[in-house]
Amino acid sequence: MKRKTDPRFADTRVIASSGNVFLDLGFDEAEAQVMALRVALMAHLREWLTDKGLTQAQAAKRLHVTQPRVSALVKGAWQDFSVDTLLTLAGRAGLHPQLRLAA
Repeated sequence: MKRKTDPRFADTRVIASSGNVFLDLGFDEAEAQVMALRVALMAHLREWLTDKGLTQAQAAKRLHVTQPRVSALVKGAWQDFSVDTLLTLAGRAGLHPQLRLAA
């Protein structure tokens, strides 16, 4: 019996990325930039947690949030965190985020 291939996977074209997956997915440029910034902040915070060898409970105490919030951070639930919140958490972690605008 021959398996039927899902037609969505039959298209093997390769399309160059813009460098921002959210822009590639069709979000408008401004929203895509904010989303990418949120993801980058979360990645740095997860890296901090791993580098420090902290449990989620220990990280929660240092970041002044609940353990479920740290769990959401670790899972990459970017939609649950605003840029403001992520910047605050980064500051509490001793990270020094900087905003650089480019034309």
